[in-house]
Formats: sequence, structure tokens, C-alpha cells
Amino acid sequence: VDFEDVIAEPVGTYSFDGVWKGSYTTFTVSKYWCYRLLSAVLGIPLAVVWGFLFALISFCHIWAVVPCIKSYLIEIQCVSRIYSLCIHTFCDPLFEALSKICSNVRVMLRKET
Repeated sequence: VDFEDVIAEPVGTYSFDGVWKGSYTTFTVSKYWCYRLLSAVLGIPLAVVWGFLFALISFCHIWAVVPCIKSYLIEIQCVSRIYSLCIHTFCDPLFEALSKICSNVRVMLRKET
């Protein structure tokens, strides 16, 4: 974040040049040192927290999520074969019969005057 992004004077309204330079210097230096101080104090503890969190997420993904998905896919494969067999056994003949019945239907449109 730059000084001009935070503090912007509208067109036609300007402060004294010395005030503007002093506030710019104060903003820049305080931002710089606050960031350095906070990163020195909190950088390592937060790195440990984030490292632990991402390790936990990776662990759960590797040891729980992926095996559950693989297990589900194996189990659903058996069900999908039974479902496919039922569809081919019961629905295919029904729809073939309906298509043969409806194949002779002719539609004609006439405009009457």
C-alpha cells in the first residue's frame, strides 16, 4: 500500500508542501518499521501455525479423503453394473416398443383459408 493510495487530496485542495512531505515520510517510515517489527515478533509463530495447518490438511487428504473416494468408486462400480443391467433388461424393450408404435405417426400441417 502506497501513501497516495491511502491519503489523497482532492483536486483543488492542497495542504502545505512541508506538511505533505512530513506526512509522507511519517507514513512510509512507520509502515516500514511496523511491518518489520510485526514480522520479527509474529513471523515465526505464524509460520509454525500455517505449517501445522497445511500439514494437517495434507494428512487428512492423503490418509482419509483419497481412500474414501477410492472405496466409494469401488463400491459404486458394483451398483452401476446392476443398475445398467436393470436398465437394459426393462427399459430398452419398453422404449423400443414405444418407438415402433410412434414411428408410423405422421403429422401434417395445413393452413385453412
